Amino acid sequence: MENKMGKIGGLIIASVIIWGAVIIGCASALKGTDCYDIIQNILVGGVLSHIILIWGSMALLFKKIENNKAEDEMN
Repeated sequence: MENKMGKIGGLIIASVIIWGAVIIGCASALKGTDCYDIIQNILVGGVLSHIILIWGSMALLFKKIENNKAEDEMN
């Protein structure tokens, strides 16, 4: 159980890194320009990466934890 919690913590840290990169990318694109299309693409890429890589993985981990608890209760 502790190992899975460590994985969840790692995914949360990865989430922070992704969004930090998105914010830095937006700040770089905004520097001295009016580039809404560039900003929009960076944000959409960040959101999709976040949903697929982080929350998808976390959903699978939570499902495994739930299944393990159900198996333990049956035994």
